[in-house]
Amino acid sequence: MAYDFDLYVIGAGSGGVRSARFAAGFGAKVAVAESRYLGGTCVNVGCVPKKLLVYGAHFAEDFEQSAGFGWSLGEADFDWARLIANKDREINRLNGIYRNLLVNSGVTLHEGHARLIDPHQVEVNGQRYSAKHILIATGGWPQIPDIPGREHAISSNEAFFLKELPKRILVVGGGYIAVEFAGIFHGLGADTKLLYRGELFLRGFDGAVRKHLQEELTKRGLDLQFNADIERIEKQADGSLKVTLKDGRELATDCVFYATGRRPMLDNLGLENTGVKLDKRGFIEVDEQYQSAEPSILAIGDVIGRVQLTPVALAEGMAVARRLFKPEQYRPVDYNMIPTAVFSLPNIGTVGLTEEQAREAGHKVQIFESRFRPMKLTLTECQERTLMKLVVDADTDKVLGCHMVGPDAGEIVQGLAIALKAGATKRDFDETIGVHPTAAEEFVTMRTPVAG
Repeated sequence: MAYDFDLYVIGAGSGGVRSARFAAGFGAKVAVAESRYLGGTCVNVGCVPKKLLVYGAHFAEDFEQSAGFGWSLGEADFDWARLIANKDREINRLNGIYRNLLVNSGVTLHEGHARLIDPHQVEVNGQRYSAKHILIATGGWPQIPDIPGREHAISSNEAFFLKELPKRILVVGGGYIAVEFAGIFHGLGADTKLLYRGELFLRGFDGAVRKHLQEELTKRGLDLQFNADIERIEKQADGSLKVTLKDGRELATDCVFYATGRRPMLDNLGLENTGVKLDKRGFIEVDEQYQSAEPSILAIGDVIGRVQLTPVALAEGMAVARRLFKPEQYRPVDYNMIPTAVFSLPNIGTVGLTEEQAREAGHKVQIFESRFRPMKLTLTECQERTLMKLVVDADTDKVLGCHMVGPDAGEIVQGLAIALKAGATKRDFDETIGVHPTAAEEFVTMRTPVAG
């Protein structure tokens, strides 16, 4: 049968665009449908604008610390509206780049909501198109729990477009999005509280990292409230919000921001017209080659719920394009040793196994840990401390995990991720000469294990 396209991609986020561009480069006839914004979550309401806001929030402490280096500054004045306008301008520029990347690659762009009619047909803007392969890359969407007054809360989608900085804000959640936004709002001067229903935030990260970040955020004056959950939200006559917690306490705030998880974006996608199956969490079920239960339909990225990170979606998109249209170049995505960062203030950078994971996996481990005040802060009043930690297999000397809390942690751990991916041992670290004076050199100068 002759199809209109060899590959039809639903969703122009990171993974979808990468797959479409590479497939077109391999000679396939490709189309992409997007109903919202080019670049997906990351570019529009995710990692890119968030990092810009993190940079903005960081200036407050830079101004404060500059006095130790001889600078005298006048009263600092922050303009939220200007930051948001500049952020919007940059995102619009990136949208244009994504459009050009697609069009210049020979990809047909359909701007509208695509719905599956059957395993080989989609409908967009009243038009039907057939395709040999259909790739679903529609990403995730933030969800707010169904509590009384939920309509008064916002998610990360709305946070990037607030008209003004709230004077008081309640951030709800214990994942990286909650922790990052709490740091942003606190750094920009809002009275910020972080509420999490568990014992300690960032479940799944190394225990020492979680505890260290808790201490540093508390030092900075961020109000952390664990074992706390919201019962209901009520709008008051003056526009403020009254939040009642499950333990009976009441909190007054101007904004409630929920960062309690994301769901796969499958709304009105027409999956019922196909044999695609969902797993128990509601994500599209795929095999190791990203093929769903319907042979012609594949899925990648946040919608399959594996590792929800932009670079992972990019790698998956490339793998799909190669397998379908350039099989001699195909290689599966390796989900081991994926580095990641949390752009909290201070940052977290991590790659490999946590101490807890290493022990659970049966490794006999040695732990190397260093906590120190960075050189930059020695001329200031700031008492922030950096944490660096290595998890080492005591039998093989192989470095299993590398974790850091401190300035530029993500930048530093990216380089170390290559070493861990290549199988570096603790001896390799020890025999590497450090760059002096830097914080990063601490990773090659830790000699005495703190635990085994």
